[in-house]
Amino acid sequence: MKYLNDYIEDKQSECFKKYGAFFAFSKKQLDEQKKEGIKYISLGSGLIAPESNAKDVIDDLSMIFEEGIKQDIEENGKSKIIQRELGNHEAQITGELDPTFEALDGYGFTIEDIKKEYKIFFKLCKKNNWF
Repeated sequence: MKYLNDYIEDKQSECFKKYGAFFAFSKKQLDEQKKEGIKYISLGSGLIAPESNAKDVIDDLSMIFEEGIKQDIEENGKSKIIQRELGNHEAQITGELDPTFEALDGYGFTIEDIKKEYKIFFKLCKKNNWF
């Protein structure tokens, strides 16, 4: 099963290339990638963009994220997505649902949806000894 990142990664890379955005986590990395005469700003998490393109980068990334979620839901369905994230965050072992809530932020799933699916997922894990 694909993850959200599988749906959005290539489109994000195209967006970065289109607008001259890049990741830099040190002054050296910034200096190696920036172009003379262009004013850059940080968009957070190491993402740097020309100030003149910052709004376009943010808008495009938001659209890409929304489209990726839509495609994920269409291809996998709510139940499989929730169970995928429960497994990815080892909820059957930790009993913690907060990481799954955070991972699915933006999907439109409720806490009740996730709790309901956790009960089904936990029984599946127990049956298959996925601990």
